[in-house]
Amino acid sequence: MVKRELYLKRIRPFYESDLIKVITGIRRCGKSILLKQIMDEMKENHGVTDDHIIYMNLEDMKYAFVKNAMDLYGYVEKLIVDEEKYYIFLDEIQMVEEFERAINSFHATKNVSIFITGSNSRLLSGEMATLLTGRYVSFRVMPFRFQEMCEMLGVKKEEASEKEFMDYITWGGMPQRFYFKTEEETKVFMTDLYDSIVLKDIFWRGQVRDVDALNRLLEYIVLNPSQTFSPTSIAKYFESVNRKVAPDTIYNYMEKIVAAMVMNKAMRYDIRGKRVLTRFDKYYLTDVGFGKIKNTGFKTEIGALIENVVYNELLVRGYEVYVGKTTKGEIDFVAVKDGKKEYYQVAYLLATEDVIEREFGAYKDIQDNYPKYVLSMDRFDFSRDGIIHQNMIDFLLER
Repeated sequence: MVKRELYLKRIRPFYESDLIKVITGIRRCGKSILLKQIMDEMKENHGVTDDHIIYMNLEDMKYAFVKNAMDLYGYVEKLIVDEEKYYIFLDEIQMVEEFERAINSFHATKNVSIFITGSNSRLLSGEMATLLTGRYVSFRVMPFRFQEMCEMLGVKKEEASEKEFMDYITWGGMPQRFYFKTEEETKVFMTDLYDSIVLKDIFWRGQVRDVDALNRLLEYIVLNPSQTFSPTSIAKYFESVNRKVAPDTIYNYMEKIVAAMVMNKAMRYDIRGKRVLTRFDKYYLTDVGFGKIKNTGFKTEIGALIENVVYNELLVRGYEVYVGKTTKGEIDFVAVKDGKKEYYQVAYLLATEDVIEREFGAYKDIQDNYPKYVLSMDRFDFSRDGIIHQNMIDFLLER
């Protein structure tokens, strides 16, 4: 089992806090395992006993009777039998209607530390969530990054090669997929997972009316990762396949797809004006493996997949990630953390002088002194003019 240390070290300072710990992430990305790792640390390092840990996976049929806040409160309240501190772990909390009421009551009246997980980024954005305003901290969990995949497979840092990298950009980092030995088994698992997310987290919870339009939209954006989309441009795509869908409907469905964490949205950042722009966002797959299972002959550019992997890696490292707009062009990523910026250009190979000039030349209009990187699969160091060239695998494996 891979210990998800990057997330654990962020959550540890809050183990004993009365703030509610909210952990979100796409379905099957490893949230349940992370909760169990937290529980293990509680027992090993904090002396917490099993009888003071309450764990419920609310997708388990065992808890099918827990349908609303009153059901949840009634069940958990009976398990709290003394004044000692209890640690409550509620997995996939969105299964419970108005769960915020029960959580708020535990928080206000019991000696507890509460951890909840959910598969929707809007877990605490509804009207009921005002009950918990200022009372929680949130953490986003992603599928395995490349470094975790290598750890899972027992591949040492110095042994990691393009073979492992190509496997990663083909099938992604969903933790359970590594238990399957053949491509056919992996594809069946990934297809079932994708269908489950679409059915439960988009169709059902999103209350979608035009199922055909959403299916076509999903297929289009999943097969075109790392691309700029706007409702108007996608409406034109629908017209090209003899379907008329209003831009407002497309925008609404795009938001549901992002909320279900199938895709992430990167807004544009005007580097010169130092402001976030609200038009022509880029969309990236949360797991690049979804592109493979929906592919029926369409060839996704390897550069787009690599760009997607870098975007996800920067998110995992805790950056806010934007697409950079310059006066004459675009920077792949502006990564912001703690008030500081880093710039990234991503390419598969710096194979010709034209490509080298394009990637390094993108920085000509940027006059500040923040770090500037070009990432590619090349082993030769192309660094120049203060711009750092780094091998892609080395970047993904650095601590």
